[in-house]
Amino acid sequence: MSVAMQPVKMYSTGTCPYCIRAKALLRQRGVEQLDEIRVDERPGERRTMIELTGRYTVPQIFIGATHVGGCDDLIALDRAGGLEPLLAAAP
Repeated sequence: MSVAMQPVKMYSTGTCPYCIRAKALLRQRGVEQLDEIRVDERPGERRTMIELTGRYTVPQIFIGATHVGGCDDLIALDRAGGLEPLLAAAP
């Protein structure tokens, strides 16, 4: 039986090593469904990402309504013990 999780959305590109690392960490933490928005394939989405986050680099990761940030931010959140509770929070 799978546990309900917050939706996870990530702005990314196909070749970004930080995007690949972030996806791997999310999978390790049980994320099975990722709404991946490829800004290299859909350039208009980069503008949306910048408007939402104020940041220009990928990945930009959202868990539920929370903007986690990039890969380093995701790793820091995980190391601090905050990633799994955020993923498990009731949507």
